[in-house]
Amino acid sequence: MEQRIYQKEAIQNCRNAFGIKKKSVLLVMPTGAGKTVVFSQIAKSAVEKNNNVLILVHRRELVTQASKKLAAINVDHGIIAAKFKPTDAPIQIASVQTLVRRLDTTNFVPSLIIIDEAHHAVAGSWEKILNHYPKSIRLGVTATPCRLDGRGLKEFFDDLILGPTIPELVEQGYLSPHRVFAAPKPVSLDGLKTRAGDFAKDELSERMKEYVIKGDTIEHWRKHANGVPSVAFCCDILHAEAVAERFNDSGIKAGIITGEMKNDDRDQVINDLSNGSIQVLVSVDVISEGFDLPIIGCAILLRPTKSEGLYLQQVGRILRPQKNKVAIVLDHVNSTRDHGFIDDVRNWSLNAKRKSKRENQKAPSVTVCENCFATYRPQRVCPCCGFEKEIARRKIRFEEAELIELKREEVRLNAEEKTQRNTEYKNAKTLQDFLAIAERRGYKRGWAYFALKNKGVKTMKPVDNSLNEKWNWG
Repeated sequence: MEQRIYQKEAIQNCRNAFGIKKKSVLLVMPTGAGKTVVFSQIAKSAVEKNNNVLILVHRRELVTQASKKLAAINVDHGIIAAKFKPTDAPIQIASVQTLVRRLDTTNFVPSLIIIDEAHHAVAGSWEKILNHYPKSIRLGVTATPCRLDGRGLKEFFDDLILGPTIPELVEQGYLSPHRVFAAPKPVSLDGLKTRAGDFAKDELSERMKEYVIKGDTIEHWRKHANGVPSVAFCCDILHAEAVAERFNDSGIKAGIITGEMKNDDRDQVINDLSNGSIQVLVSVDVISEGFDLPIIGCAILLRPTKSEGLYLQQVGRILRPQKNKVAIVLDHVNSTRDHGFIDDVRNWSLNAKRKSKRENQKAPSVTVCENCFATYRPQRVCPCCGFEKEIARRKIRFEEAELIELKREEVRLNAEEKTQRNTEYKNAKTLQDFLAIAERRGYKRGWAYFALKNKGVKTMKPVDNSLNEKWNWG
């Protein structure tokens, strides 16, 4: 298998790092850049020097990917996972879940440990395995070197190697360009609690039952991605079932894939998307890492997340190139506004997670064409339709629930407005306070009750009757 120039450079940079006595190296490469190709070649070179290599993965799909890449370069290897027979091959691809249970019984001692999707390395099972082999050098690979809980990766890696950027790979034809369409008004997730850096799953699920997604999912899929094989990201199984049902009822064939499904059933639904039997794959926590299907050209974001890493993993699924492909992101939950465009250049660090919501930083400078909604860097004339923006500022009106193509200057909410809204919510203590907030923001009255309950307020002051009149409760 012929390596690309940037893959060769990544391999050499890793060798150089180990050559200067770095014991643990983290390689960052975008989704679709060929991380598996890179570490497979490094593993092959290590074996040729009489070293044992352990490749750690956490999903069955990643086991399969690594095995195929090693087989393609004629490298003998074994697999430590359920239903696989042990071998004495010098390279072992190990499921973390299986290996952590066999540490006391295995005789395999690696000189090099390769950690796929290495941003998981601080989790309990991973850490236990790494501590079991203290003398092994480590190579981690990931597209998103950030953790939800804010912990950095510096305790596991002592050097960071950055591969090519997404814009570079798009320019070279190794990734597809993309367009983003999103709801014109930010969705409200005020009051949702967070756990381990992301929205609490139970509360998010409950909120999504009541929450009217900005922009009609079916209408806008037909408008912007009609017929394009798509994956929709949902927050739980009930949510996924509702979304799939809506697509199917509209004559658009959809299937569901979840982590709770049997392997054969998951494989079948993926094959159904590949052969055109279904057009939309509705996913719950499955198609975010280790999923390689270039025909997917549209990501439908229906799960809000505070995790920049999860957002990047999801959108990265659709960037694998095909002839004349332009990937489409239909962002119904404002993830792009919160975390930026996927092709923004990010200053990754081992020290700590790069914050997704930088309240004190300016939004990126991007222009949205008022005529065609194309995205481009600031200039007077739209490069797509030739529309010339007026010098005088004017307010643009959008129809409710209509998706617009995102422009970079509008990606994040105004910092002052966000701070003010957060403070306003924090200081609210009574039902009357929350009703006043709801009135100012145009929320339904149910939001006030939900917000009050979420803050755990048990006593309420009498509500001003004027509010009842204004809200026309009847």
